[in-house]
Amino acid sequence: MVQMIHALGLTLLVGCLVLLTLEEVTSHGDHPFAKIGIHQVTFALTDTAYVKASPAILGSKDQNSEWVTVYISNLNPSIDDWIGVFSPANFSDSTCLPENSRFSPPYLCSAPIKYQYADYTNPNYEVTGEASLKLQLINQRSDFAFALFTGGLSTPTLVAVSNPVAFENPNAPVYPRLAQGKMWDEMTVTWTSGYGINEAEPFVEWGKIGGDQRRSPAGTLTFDRRSMCGSPARTVGWRDPGYIHTSFLKDLWPNQVYTYKLGHKLLNGTIISSMMYKFKSSPYPGQDSLQRVIIFGDMGKDEADGSNEYNNFQPGSLNTTKQLIDDMENIDIVFHIGDICYANGYLSQWDQFTSQIEPIASVVPYMIASGNHERDWPNSGSFYENNDSGGECGVVAQTMFQVPTVNKDKFWYSTDYGMFRFCIADSEHDWREGTEQYNFIEQCFASVDRQKQPWLIFIAHRVLGYSSSLFYVVEGSFGEPMGRDSLQKLWQKYKVDIAIYGHAHNYERTCPLYENICMNDEKNHYKGSLNGTIHVVAGGGGADLTPFAPFQTTWSIFRDYDYGFLKLTAFDHSTLLFEYKKSRDGKVYDSFTISRDYRDILACTVDSCSSTTLAS
Repeated sequence: MVQMIHALGLTLLVGCLVLLTLEEVTSHGDHPFAKIGIHQVTFALTDTAYVKASPAILGSKDQNSEWVTVYISNLNPSIDDWIGVFSPANFSDSTCLPENSRFSPPYLCSAPIKYQYADYTNPNYEVTGEASLKLQLINQRSDFAFALFTGGLSTPTLVAVSNPVAFENPNAPVYPRLAQGKMWDEMTVTWTSGYGINEAEPFVEWGKIGGDQRRSPAGTLTFDRRSMCGSPARTVGWRDPGYIHTSFLKDLWPNQVYTYKLGHKLLNGTIISSMMYKFKSSPYPGQDSLQRVIIFGDMGKDEADGSNEYNNFQPGSLNTTKQLIDDMENIDIVFHIGDICYANGYLSQWDQFTSQIEPIASVVPYMIASGNHERDWPNSGSFYENNDSGGECGVVAQTMFQVPTVNKDKFWYSTDYGMFRFCIADSEHDWREGTEQYNFIEQCFASVDRQKQPWLIFIAHRVLGYSSSLFYVVEGSFGEPMGRDSLQKLWQKYKVDIAIYGHAHNYERTCPLYENICMNDEKNHYKGSLNGTIHVVAGGGGADLTPFAPFQTTWSIFRDYDYGFLKLTAFDHSTLLFEYKKSRDGKVYDSFTISRDYRDILACTVDSCSSTTLAS
């Protein structure tokens, strides 16, 4: 009887957690802007309400981010009144065309770029009808207007619009993003501006710190609505992305500090420049130096002013960002392994995200992987036929960020950083044996010289290895179906040290594994051969958390239902330190070390070497 009660209790617990998981998985795609009834908006501008924004001119000292005070007055206030921030300032349906000629456009041309409830700072607003909000704006290539709506989010009525607010130079070059080039001695610099190639020549002025400066030209890309695969990216979520420029800084000396500035030469000869930035070039592959790597997934973006946060969408994002910014002196390269900003088809959010990470991405290479919220869309070539990208189908991420791929639509690549070799897979494309990506993964593993680069790391967004997150267990697996079946023999054959994933919004570390079996009983200090691959889920960058299954597997060593990120430190060719840090305080909550010599990598383990040789 006791056993039956226990079994019934466990069944009920699993059932409740299943429902919770399904709700959480659904919320991942439920962008705050999706709650706004764009097609239900009515216009009822009135003299009994007004909105005023101050200051009207921003960026007078070349700032790309400023705070604006919005004053609200409404003689007929309601608890569900809200302020929407629109950009461009003219956001009526007269400025856009319908996607299909048979249908009229919505009453609003686009969703806002952010919003906040009128009573956010004044709980008495419903009585007084007076309030003021402080909202943060970033330079996004156009002016802004603040609109007061009544009727809540689902059936909004526009009653007042503010004066326009604009940055002094809305076209200025902003938000530089560094990335590794295709060669170890190359750094790429990508940024956004409002200058097309018919208006200005983009370039980067750079050189060794204190040395001569040179100019390298930049290429320019953009995209339009037709590049998007569906709604909202193609409809109310659309916003002109401006121009994305990339310059390739080549022939860098290893581990040297360089300075750089973004520039545009206008047709009249005027030079528009950014502030001065600096970076340290990559070490030579195999170079013996201190090398520190940050890895996390699923961070998303958040707003410092508290806007867009009614449904608690990415509560950990700013904490993760802050911890990295505070520790920049001890970081050499960052990998954000998919689910970048959760724009989900609302393109204004990509600017917001690149602004948020600028203090990081402008200093060290910021490498990304493709996730479901960047790529997936029906009939778009994605391995998963869901709507998670909101119609972006990879276009925005592939244009906004530079990575050393051969073909950006096939978002897999390798990159070397000193003693590390990173093999980054694209889990949104087929990875199974016989595919183009499978062949790439094997080539990436097989081509590394482990005597020079002993630390071999595999990265993918979805969990192609092991995870005891509840939604995987509900599906009857401990990771993506077919993931381990296709790749585990490669991990074992080429002795991959660590495989790291996102997608599940939590942290979990396994023992060194092969075919569901722990190949090593040690938990914290590994010496000699691992005999298997350690699998790590690091999806707690910021998006709402994912629960675990209510039981412990034999291979799961450490699990944490919290926000955090990984740090790998290679001290030399024989010693690697792995740390899991929480975003709330930056302290280490899980760690292990690997200590070994080259001969330990050469040694055969189960299924890693041929069973016989000609000599035998």
